[in-house]
Amino acid sequence: MRRPGVHLQYSFESRGQRGAEIENPLFDLLAAVQEHGSIRHAATALGASYRHVWGSVRHWEQVLGQSLVHWAQGQPARLTPFALRLLQAERRARVRLTPHIEALRAELEHVRAQALDERQQVLEVFASHDLALPRLRDLAAAEGLHLALRFAGSVDALRALAAGRCTVAGFHVPALAEGSPVFQAALKPLLKPGRHKLIGCLRRTQGLMLRPGLEPRPTTLAAVAAQGWRFVNRQPGSGTRLLMDHLLQQEGLTPAAIPGYRERCEDTHVAVATTVAHGGADVGPGVEAAARDAGLDFVPLVDEDYVLVCLKDALDDAPVAALRTVLAGSAWREALAALPGYHPATRPGAVLSLTRALPWWHLQPRRSTAATATASRR
Repeated sequence: MRRPGVHLQYSFESRGQRGAEIENPLFDLLAAVQEHGSIRHAATALGASYRHVWGSVRHWEQVLGQSLVHWAQGQPARLTPFALRLLQAERRARVRLTPHIEALRAELEHVRAQALDERQQVLEVFASHDLALPRLRDLAAAEGLHLALRFAGSVDALRALAAGRCTVAGFHVPALAEGSPVFQAALKPLLKPGRHKLIGCLRRTQGLMLRPGLEPRPTTLAAVAAQGWRFVNRQPGSGTRLLMDHLLQQEGLTPAAIPGYRERCEDTHVAVATTVAHGGADVGPGVEAAARDAGLDFVPLVDEDYVLVCLKDALDDAPVAALRTVLAGSAWREALAALPGYHPATRPGAVLSLTRALPWWHLQPRRSTAATATASRR
């Protein structure tokens, strides 16, 4: 039997979608049977007839060559082990792809909006993953500004700006008043005083997302290492990974001390939270809002500033000026208030001095103990 392939399509509807939402008749059917435990109740939930749902089950079993539903007279309908694995794997894949799905959906919405209004402004944005930015995109769209938002790690976003692939980039850093060799090495070569201008965006809390009931609760990476908890990390080059590497260095640890620190990585806060929620790890880094959405416990570690950056020459361009107006508005403050662990920037939408907004900019990286000892012997 020929293995079935994946066929994608999209449509324009009066109702919108968000996040990882994608309608698929097979997975809608499996989810309904799993939730209701009855073909009849699943049919009611789907707005279809009992006969239609049974016919759909048989159709998909033929397509996939696998049984999908166990059912016996007087017994609840149950998904087969294959159907359960298929449903769970599809859900995990959608979560991992959430930022890419959102970006594609936004581009397709822009196609429609552009056809309706050729005057609409467009702003290319590469930004570190954040749960609030899709809401910012919605607010901007209401003002006639389309944010062509693509998620990338902080380092990759700044590289995209340097290469001219976007007009605005987004990255995040904790204050780090005492400096950080990790952040300085990664970000300083990509930012030039006088050439780049920062724009205040938001402040958020980063911490550890924990499997519910995990005891003893780790409050540091050293505690994670001491208990041998399984760790799922963010990808190299992301701002959250830089934060973890910074904390690891501060606590005198190596990646090998934490199981999974290098081996298991995800591209978004949501994907990390999903991995922990589904038992793939005990602990992972992320923002509080992602932890709460996934039903996880959360231990705060640090508050950080999420800032946007553009070239000085682009600061007064109409799309950037429109974005700054949206950031300074009350609707943006209200959107942030609805997300746990989020707050407006001190001066949202304001232009910030790069060297003042990053207090560690002029600090010399502290030399390690080993380097100091070597110098003293010379």
